[in-house]
Amino acid sequence: MNKIIEITDFFAPELDIYARLSEVQLLNKEFPEKGLFIAESPKVIERALDAGYEAVSCLMEKRHINGEGKAILERIKDVPVFCAEFDILTQLTGFKLTRGMLCAMKRKPLPSVREICENKSRIVILDKVMNPTNVGAIIRSAAALGMDAVILTPGCSDPLYRRAARVSMGTVFQIEWTFSSDDSLDEIKALGFRTVAMALKDDSISVSDPLLTNEKKLAVIMGTEGNGLSDQTISDCDYTVKIPMHHGVDSLNVAAASAVAFYQLGKNQNEI
Repeated sequence: MNKIIEITDFFAPELDIYARLSEVQLLNKEFPEKGLFIAESPKVIERALDAGYEAVSCLMEKRHINGEGKAILERIKDVPVFCAEFDILTQLTGFKLTRGMLCAMKRKPLPSVREICENKSRIVILDKVMNPTNVGAIIRSAAALGMDAVILTPGCSDPLYRRAARVSMGTVFQIEWTFSSDDSLDEIKALGFRTVAMALKDDSISVSDPLLTNEKKLAVIMGTEGNGLSDQTISDCDYTVKIPMHHGVDSLNVAAASAVAFYQLGKNQNEI
């Protein structure tokens, strides 16, 4: 049975996770085995539980106890559940942005790049994509459009940050992902992947070129917002690929570009 605790003290230490600790503090880089994240909204929480993440506590509107959150509470019966009316909860920073339910959950150890790439044919590499909204949107597109895994370089926003996970609609729990070191491109190539730099360069091929869909293993590399990929990264890749633009438009947002690229490159020719 759930332990329902009505909020009367906003400064109770149990609420620090939701109201006063930053994403970086929850990540706990010094002791990663103690790292936490906040899953936001019933859909995201449900998908996190389906993926085997362990709940620590829950914060929700009273009306959801026997409503939208009821099925979730039945799955986390041993954790404390803090609740109050909506107008009270909005005094806690950030609660207005939720769909009435937050859940603090334990992080899991991340797999290695080699483990992520095993038995995969299509992977995504995000290079210093810092905006959590873009990271979440890209991961959602990757999961939906046939990519097998996502690798993030240092400097990328964490996929388990609240905003990233929410924008992804919980697909961060449905597709494999991990962080890499800065020199991961050589490792990816050594594992048999041909690398694709998404960049608006004249000496490039179209995203629809059959050369790409005929490749057995592809790693699609998306660059940071604004500057895109570095010249060095582009030169180190096997292909430079661009999405043709029309009406004088010079580029797409990285999240929009990812959806186009993944749709076209998500499966090799033998699977089409």
